[in-house]
Amino acid sequence: MSEDATPEYDYEELGLVAGLEIHQQLDTATKLFCDSPTVERDPEAAERKLTRRLHPTKSELGELDEAALEESRVDREFTYLAYDTTCLVEEDDEPPRRVGEEALSVALQIADLLDVTVVDQAHVMRKLVIDGSNTSGFQRSILLGQQGEIRTSEGTVSIEDLMLEEESAKRVEETDEGVIYSLDRLGVPLVEIGTGPDIRSPEQAMEAAERIGMLLRSTGAVKRGLGTIRQDVNVSIAEGARVEVKGVQDLRGIEEIVRNEVRRQAELVEIRAELRERDADVGEPRDVSGVFADTDSGVIRGALDAGGSVRAVPLYGFEGVVGREIGPDRRLGTELSDHAKRHGAGGVFHTDELPAYGVTEAEVASLREAVGAGASDAVALVADDSVTAELAIDAVADRAAAAIDGIPEETRGANDDGTTRYLRPLPGAARMYPETDVPPVEPDPSDVERPELLDEKVDRYVSAFGLDRGLAEQVAFGRRFPTFEAAVDRGADPTFAATTLASTTTEIRRAGAPVGNLTDAHLLAVLDLVESDELAKEGVPEVLTTLAEDPEITAEAAVEVAGLSGVSEDEVREAVVEVVERNADQVAAEGMDAFSGLMGEAMGALRGKADGEVVSDVLREEIGKRS
Repeated sequence: MSEDATPEYDYEELGLVAGLEIHQQLDTATKLFCDSPTVERDPEAAERKLTRRLHPTKSELGELDEAALEESRVDREFTYLAYDTTCLVEEDDEPPRRVGEEALSVALQIADLLDVTVVDQAHVMRKLVIDGSNTSGFQRSILLGQQGEIRTSEGTVSIEDLMLEEESAKRVEETDEGVIYSLDRLGVPLVEIGTGPDIRSPEQAMEAAERIGMLLRSTGAVKRGLGTIRQDVNVSIAEGARVEVKGVQDLRGIEEIVRNEVRRQAELVEIRAELRERDADVGEPRDVSGVFADTDSGVIRGALDAGGSVRAVPLYGFEGVVGREIGPDRRLGTELSDHAKRHGAGGVFHTDELPAYGVTEAEVASLREAVGAGASDAVALVADDSVTAELAIDAVADRAAAAIDGIPEETRGANDDGTTRYLRPLPGAARMYPETDVPPVEPDPSDVERPELLDEKVDRYVSAFGLDRGLAEQVAFGRRFPTFEAAVDRGADPTFAATTLASTTTEIRRAGAPVGNLTDAHLLAVLDLVESDELAKEGVPEVLTTLAEDPEITAEAAVEVAGLSGVSEDEVREAVVEVVERNADQVAAEGMDAFSGLMGEAMGALRGKADGEVVSDVLREEIGKRS
């Protein structure tokens, strides 16, 4: 097995327990608590900026949430980009309005698909959030239903709750002062679906997420694309702890995330046992700047020259353990580094990896002596400005002590490589309290119709429209299935409409066309032109490309711009005759066998201006005359 290969585990023996939280943006016209549109904006279009500093507040029971408290220790300023579409609710200058009816209706459809029992009366709650992603310092959330279920090949997975929430602001960039957010996303309706802790394997986690995603897309009213759906995964093993992994963007990454988190916890369980056997302990952090007064290490030299300091903590009994692998490119030292970074440091050095990075063997020996570390001990150090170095080394010491106790419950972030990083402690109930500005709603599930599932839609497309199953799946599971159904209702040929929406748009996107500019109206208008014989099927790619590049013009104008206005049969015959005469020797020798080669040449000469069937008929006739 390679160094980074994930070991094979008996997940039942380990006691794997996992659950999912799926967050899906709804594709509604307006936001959840005001009439702003839910469209994404270019940050360059911002008209003004707002600035906030957020602080934790106590719940109605007088409690402070630990995660919010840790977040508040990081001194940051938050800047928000506001647009001509930004409402006062988003700026936190006006109380929220009533819950949007469209969002509520879509959420009730989702409740039906998940077999969730809808509450008689839904109350809006405030969830404390002080990472800057909401101008108010909290997110509004509504419990809509509980006690549903979905089925997987490994058994039933319960749905514990369905929430209707407002989406957070979009992070644009981090600066030295803090974080810049965009308000275009804040307040977009979002459903959160929480499963029970019923998942027992990485494969089942993936299957459950796919099933929920299919049910959500079946409504035809959820946003699609990167960032519009996020999966959080709760994972624990019998001797481990509940860990929430947030922000899994790619559905396909869930299985790997679960595998790697199981490995991380299993390795940390072994590390805990070894540290206890060694009677390990964590010493007091101290200033060791003097050890590195003449260092050639670039990182340490830079910190000291800028007036900073070097802080170190002795880790008694940790020798060889800090550098031990706990996952792909992850070690216990990486965990320590994550906590240091959380407090503003660039990372940590530790003696399991030194001498290196410009730190000499003599400096390592002096470091050990300065903190009282022996041969069986390790030392971790941070070099930064004095305040950051002190906060970071304290966090490192706390995390090292936690390794002796076991595995801390925490919230972790998903990395692109399938590993995770520390974010903050797990939030508690102290972050939730009632929203008094919005009256309760009494949802009525009978007001909505149960949508057709996407796999049911595939069957219908095959039987009703004669599509082959592969094409039917492309259309049904794609974002354009409402457009396909509208086109067929308007008389378009089902197979051609499906191919245009599923394949042609993909082809022109790969060729560089900005397909995202194409609206449903554009696509329907082009298909209408084909149906009315005003545009040859062969000209559709060029017309769609023209529309994508200039979405303000009409489909008819795009036909003119592309030079694809229809040609008469005489003009078709003239072009075909020219092709046949140019290839007279081939026609004389091969007769009708020359048809295939000449057909492509004839269509190229007409550049999509004529229907292929018309060109075919004329070409056969002209070849017949000469053979």
